[in-house]
Amino acid sequence: MKLATAASLALLILPTIAGAQIDTTPGTEEYGLTQRELILAIEKTEELISRCMREQGFQYFAVDHATVRAGMKSTMTAPGLSEAQFVRRHGFGIATLYTGAPPQLATVYSPAATALGARNVDYFKALPAATQVAYNQALMGEPGNPTFAMALEHETLWQTAGCTRKAVEQIFKPNQLHATYVHPHDALINKDPRMKSALATYAAEMKKAGYEFTHPDEVEPSIRQRLAAITENGRLPVDKLSPEQSEALKKLQDYERAVATISVRLHEKVVEPVEERIRKEMFSRKVE
Repeated sequence: MKLATAASLALLILPTIAGAQIDTTPGTEEYGLTQRELILAIEKTEELISRCMREQGFQYFAVDHATVRAGMKSTMTAPGLSEAQFVRRHGFGIATLYTGAPPQLATVYSPAATALGARNVDYFKALPAATQVAYNQALMGEPGNPTFAMALEHETLWQTAGCTRKAVEQIFKPNQLHATYVHPHDALINKDPRMKSALATYAAEMKKAGYEFTHPDEVEPSIRQRLAAITENGRLPVDKLSPEQSEALKKLQDYERAVATISVRLHEKVVEPVEERIRKEMFSRKVE
């Protein structure tokens, strides 16, 4: 049996992922996928990443969906800490846990390393230092670019590069790879008058605390952007930062802890209950 090319493989699974053949209602998982569609998308993307990396002269073991999902869901978690404790200590874990080390070498609460799988981490660690740089460039492009799992979790596939980008381009639709992408359910929920009222309350409370954010989803990208500016888009590890950059990073870390604490609290108290109420109503209408 002739093996399918990457292009033909994409044509085979894209209709299923998009739901065009069965149901056009978006799912609740990332990028509006159903659970089954997300599993399929993850595993096909991993296969394509593996193939691309082999073409670049490297070994990459395609990771199963359970491992990728474990990495996606391990953000804002750490051994022995509840989510509330994690937020108080580390904020979102963006600037506060920044090391500048490649994901494969990260040791502090690293969802990225978790999602890459143990075999890929071990393979990477055995490579000479110069080859590690080439490996990461082939897999992800520039140092600041996310792994597939992290980009999927935060719906920022547009930031991917290297073999990761080549793979997702064949699996996900063009609009899902754009920076302006909004999850279909989120777009509907945000139009609801009750959500508009909740977000107005969120924005007012954030402003009282000294922060100009109108939606909880705006906070993390803002911190990532500021971190990228300090670290030259992740190219500089902490031990290579200038004194001025180190001081800027410390201030950003303090800022992250403070803004995360209030934003997460307001999200859980003000926004999330309304969001869940609207979401349940949407699904009940779908069943009817």
